[in-house]
Amino acid sequence: MKETDKNKKQVPLRLTPSLYADLTRWAEEDFRSLNGQIEYLLTECVKKRKKGSSKRAGQEDRG
Repeated sequence: MKETDKNKKQVPLRLTPSLYADLTRWAEEDFRSLNGQIEYLLTECVKKRKKGSSKRAGQEDRG
């Protein structure tokens, strides 16, 4: 087991059956596990949010 895997937090997650099915299909298409797919999607969302908040901060400085 990798050192980074040991430091990961476990989070209980409830999904609707339809969301679970959609995510499972998407994970299979991307050759990931469901857990890996959820982690990937959350990571991408956080990256986008951070980029968006730095853009908003720059716009406020100009105003």
